[in-house]
Amino acid sequence: MVKMGVLERIKPAASALPLDQLIQGDCIAAMRALPPGSVDMIFADPPYNLQLGGDLHRPDGSFVDAVTDDWDKFDTFAAYDRFTREWLAAARRLLKPTGTLWVIGSYHNIFRVGAAVQDLGFWILNDIVWRKANPMPNFKGTRFTNAHETLIWAAMGEKARYTFNYRSLKTLNDELQMRSDWEFPICGGQERLKRDGVKVHPTQKPEALLYRVLLACTKPGDVVLDPFFGTGTTGAVAKRLGRRWIGIEREDSYCAAARERIAAALPLDESALVTMQSPRQAPRVAFGTIVECGLLAPGSVLSDAKRRYVATVRADGSLTSAGGEGSIHKLGAAMQGAPACNGWTFWHYEAEGALKPIDALRQVYLLSTQP
Repeated sequence: MVKMGVLERIKPAASALPLDQLIQGDCIAAMRALPPGSVDMIFADPPYNLQLGGDLHRPDGSFVDAVTDDWDKFDTFAAYDRFTREWLAAARRLLKPTGTLWVIGSYHNIFRVGAAVQDLGFWILNDIVWRKANPMPNFKGTRFTNAHETLIWAAMGEKARYTFNYRSLKTLNDELQMRSDWEFPICGGQERLKRDGVKVHPTQKPEALLYRVLLACTKPGDVVLDPFFGTGTTGAVAKRLGRRWIGIEREDSYCAAARERIAAALPLDESALVTMQSPRQAPRVAFGTIVECGLLAPGSVLSDAKRRYVATVRADGSLTSAGGEGSIHKLGAAMQGAPACNGWTFWHYEAEGALKPIDALRQVYLLSTQP
């Protein structure tokens, strides 16, 4: 049962789509109050129903900050299944015929969610494995380390049309076809939101993960809904990439953190949002990964060591200049009139008053993903 106060806050959203706004309240009631067929993509990070049996401690006796919040607790699997079917049905009502659904979860819930997704008429396009470069170890030594989560990507039906920016994803991966196993570190460092030294949210997702999802399946101006908004990762990334967003979250502390975070997020220049549409060959670490992880921002200007050639980085890791567009390798070769070019050593970025090869950023990334 939803309290009247919550319904009153949600009700005004029914007359018009609340673009770039956070609705505070129950996600199912909020979705039911929004116009049908109005959303291009839904990204959902629902409660995992982790069923933790008590506090978790490291071998040295220190406490592990795990998910123990009430919003993740359900009395039975049946109760969790009812909740899942209700929010998925509300989500399906909101999606356009060309829209897609993304749901992320762990082994605790993703199989139950997947069955409900299929039962409600969605057509699963892929399951994506997010491999965590730095997972939390299994402290008791009784199981394998849980080093991944699963994302389900689904269309409205088997024959439905949907957005998939295949070539942009290929460019993001330095023009190798993007695979269904993605590797990102878990959220940490400056990106991890904290209050008084304590995590604001126990399962904050890395922005790089949302960056890839949104770049893959939406276009600038598309509407993205996140019914479990948390601290606003989806909204912050959508704002950067020129997408419209709607968030739904009931917890006061998360709402406050999300609003502050999104207000500080800077949208990319329009020219940086233009994405590449042709494939080439790739090294072991994709330049797109460097952009995706925030080591080099779209809109950054690169040059060769002698500043004879200049190019601008775009959102999918392609480069554009007065002389054309392409991957770091293709454009570098074209601008020199050469048959080939190692873009990692040819292109440089400005740092601390000096030019440094972008290969230095690749090394930073590799170091950051060491277990």
